[in-house]
Amino acid sequence: MAVRVKTVYRCTECGADFPKWSGKCDACGEWNTLGEEVAAPRAIEGGAARRKAGAGALGSGGAVAATPKLRDVIGAEDQRLQTGLNEFDFVLGGGVVPGSMVLVGGEPGIGKSTILLQVASQLEGMGVSTLYVSGEESPLQVKLRADRLGAHAGDVALLGETLLETILATAADRQPQVMIVDSIQTVFTGDLEGAPGNVGQVRECAARLMRFAKESGTAVFVVGHVTKGGGIAGPKTLEHIVDTVLYFEGEGSLDHRVLRATKNRFGSVDEIGVFKMTEQGLMPVENPSALFLGDRDGNHASGSAVTALLEGSRPMLLEVQALAAKAGFGTPQRVGTGFDGRRLALLLAVLDKRAGLSFAQLDVFLNVVGGVRVQEPAGDLAVAAALASSVYDKPLPREAVFLGEVGLGGEIRAVSQVERRIAEAEKMGMSVAYVGERSVPKRSPKQIRVEGVRDIGALFRSLFR
Repeated sequence: MAVRVKTVYRCTECGADFPKWSGKCDACGEWNTLGEEVAAPRAIEGGAARRKAGAGALGSGGAVAATPKLRDVIGAEDQRLQTGLNEFDFVLGGGVVPGSMVLVGGEPGIGKSTILLQVASQLEGMGVSTLYVSGEESPLQVKLRADRLGAHAGDVALLGETLLETILATAADRQPQVMIVDSIQTVFTGDLEGAPGNVGQVRECAARLMRFAKESGTAVFVVGHVTKGGGIAGPKTLEHIVDTVLYFEGEGSLDHRVLRATKNRFGSVDEIGVFKMTEQGLMPVENPSALFLGDRDGNHASGSAVTALLEGSRPMLLEVQALAAKAGFGTPQRVGTGFDGRRLALLLAVLDKRAGLSFAQLDVFLNVVGGVRVQEPAGDLAVAAALASSVYDKPLPREAVFLGEVGLGGEIRAVSQVERRIAEAEKMGMSVAYVGERSVPKRSPKQIRVEGVRDIGALFRSLFR
């Protein structure tokens, strides 16, 4: 049987294949991302024979598989494995699903290995067998981390290996209920040429691990490093292969981390879990609002506003800080941390046009406290109020929360599930909530006053008159 070896040029960002090299990937538009790889060999005689035989030979060479009725499929929701880390289970949708594959991504040093080793330790303490595959760290390094995590961390079975065939053979022999691979970029298969971490190796290894998870019932966690753009290193198809994608976020200088689900076949997406980094590992934070608002007690300066965001199904209060200062020279700066820069430019233009606040000669700095990113427009009103507070140099009411999307006409638009956001603000001791007129709930809360505001001009007149 003749075997044809094909060389392709594969983009390291999106995984697209091209017959020849070029400086720019036509699929994703990135520059200098094409690398030469040897494609998987394929037999050409079998395909030619099938084409010659016609449609009658399409089913030849394969085995007939079983096709059970859905009513006969065995399984239940209560088979999820509880890790004991409530925030981790919450993000997963209630626990670890047997036979699932979960991708955990994040910046280097953010705590991916620590949280997964904690998960393995907690599961071992509950009698769930685990296997930790380390391709980056030596057994001694993993042990040193395990010594800080708890009594059961030493019971976790450790495999220091990067060859996929060895990993799968060991897992098939030990039959763990949960297997952790750290990381997918270090694993390679001898069936493909190319170094570990290239697009072909990552995609093939992930596909085989997924197949192993489905056939054996073992829940597989894989660690994935991120690129400078914030995406998982390797093709985008890697995220399509797995069942769940979790991103670990946080500033290196802060002691808390945010675990976010961007894909989940067994639960809701965009759920977040908050953890605090300690010497004993990552500890779940049951009340994130209290964590992010805890530092406001001793500070009542201008430019500070509170909003209530909805992360998945969880409302959470955050503080937005703004500083508008006279520009020293050149073009004024526009710096936003945790907030989209284009959205910030839009709000500045609206404040200039509709509220008479000129930022032409002012540097603008915006920061969302805690390293959390504001990804929904409900935080627009808090950003606008913080900017106006900084310009007027007048503090906003300490116990006030701002909820609303700011339109191009300066109007304050309604936001979804405003009742849940107001309830969270009421629980945290807020006394007044400024919302769009259409967002005022029909049933008024007992402990918090809700003020419906038509536009930002009316809001600023009531706050800074």
